Amino acid sequence: MQFKEITGQQETAAKLVQGVTRGRISHAQLFIGGEGVGALPLAIAYAQYLNCTDRRDGDSCGQCPSCRQIAQLAHPDVHFVFPVNTPKGKSSGEKPLSDAFLPQWRRLFEKTGGYFSEPMWYSAIEIDNKQGNISTFEADEIIRKLSFKAFESEYKAVIIWLPERMNTQAANKLLKIIEEPWEKTLFLMVSESPERLLPTILSRMQVVDVPAIADERMAAWLAARKGLPTDDAAKVARLARGSILEASRVLEQRESSDEYFELFVRLMRLSYEDRHMELLEWAETVAALGREEQKQLLENAIRLLRDSYMLTAGVERIAYLFGREYEFCRKFAPYVNNGNIEQLIAEMELAIRQVAQNGNPRILFPHFALTISKLIRKI
Repeated sequence: MQFKEITGQQETAAKLVQGVTRGRISHAQLFIGGEGVGALPLAIAYAQYLNCTDRRDGDSCGQCPSCRQIAQLAHPDVHFVFPVNTPKGKSSGEKPLSDAFLPQWRRLFEKTGGYFSEPMWYSAIEIDNKQGNISTFEADEIIRKLSFKAFESEYKAVIIWLPERMNTQAANKLLKIIEEPWEKTLFLMVSESPERLLPTILSRMQVVDVPAIADERMAAWLAARKGLPTDDAAKVARLARGSILEASRVLEQRESSDEYFELFVRLMRLSYEDRHMELLEWAETVAALGREEQKQLLENAIRLLRDSYMLTAGVERIAYLFGREYEFCRKFAPYVNNGNIEQLIAEMELAIRQVAQNGNPRILFPHFALTISKLIRKI
């Protein structure tokens, strides 16, 4: 992992490189960043840079043996620790340690580029609904590993992902070695919730803030990696709030909402054309869906109506529409106005409550469709 592979964190990477150039390498560093901003890839790229034998242009070379091993998460002097638990099918009496899950860790990292969430990790290691943790046994293993001399590189490093999952006993065991580490030994912790760390640990770490990715850099990434048109990339970037994971979720939701979008379009067209018999056919189609699908349809309709109203009100910059959704809502927007928007949303929310309360869909949706038709034509 090289710094250049990390999206939108050029300034943070430059500060890390500057610290190395000046000989200011703290043995205990805490990378703090929200989910999906790149804190974990940044910590790994930093470890790779430190151990690279041919650094150039503010980055590791990516070619020397050390770089190649770290890129594969298989360097003998770079150790990984993360929350684990006993996977399904295994005896709960076993003591799970990070090393046992390294194959899954490498596969998930390769698949996502290091941008993954805690639930994604737990799904990868199949621990069902259990909470992952970093135990005292893990702390003992860390101390054991770091007590050996470096095998190949200048620095030994342990990268701890989500140290807030470390129990108090484990944290206290590591406290002494963090205070008085062996020479050329590094602790690189990557946290999303540093307030949950023990104050004694937190006070001994040098903090590296990893900010949310700027919208323009996120948009450039979406255009280059996801092939989005420039305008659509900018809209998704605003919705992503600086997180590559959130950007991916937005795109997935848009793809999964295609069926609901078609139903929304049909409802609106039939409504403003006042085609009652076909509206009743629409209601029959929706009544045959499952309750969760019905709620998702209505929630998606609320989103589209609100964004259409933003277009009517002349504030397109806060309407998060793109692609087919934008093209339809841009033409449909005049039918959503000050005279009906509140009532339209109220009808949608009422329908969601009635669905949740097990209302009869064959009664609920015909009434709903005819009411929406009346409101759409209320100009």
